[in-house]
Amino acid sequence: VQLQASGGGLVQAGGTLRLSCTASTRAFNNVGWFRQAPGKEREFVAAFRRSGGYTYYAASVKGRFTISRDNAKNAAYLQMNSLKPEDTALYYCAAGDRLITSTIRSAPAYDYWGQGTQVTVSS
Repeated sequence: VQLQASGGGLVQAGGTLRLSCTASTRAFNNVGWFRQAPGKEREFVAAFRRSGGYTYYAASVKGRFTISRDNAKNAAYLQMNSLKPEDTALYYCAAGDRLITSTIRSAPAYDYWGQGTQVTVSS
């Protein structure tokens, strides 16, 4: 499975962006978004787990970001509202088939990764 992330860009603080992640061959059971700012480690942002339909968010984005997916389009989305300068990072989508609650926030648990899309929020 190859993943393609898109939708990043430059936006002012308080603005919105919608990131998309499309899979080349099939819908994925579990999908996550991670981000990495310059000089920092990659961090978890949000995830969707097919079993039970649960969503998970980092505390820093909860209430502002929403993860969703469209199996018919082999796609997942990250709606980002009320963006802040500290949200500036390279955003990656990832997918995995065997994620559980205890691992879904962990980058090494994912099997497939997209190439990243840059989000820059100006103050």
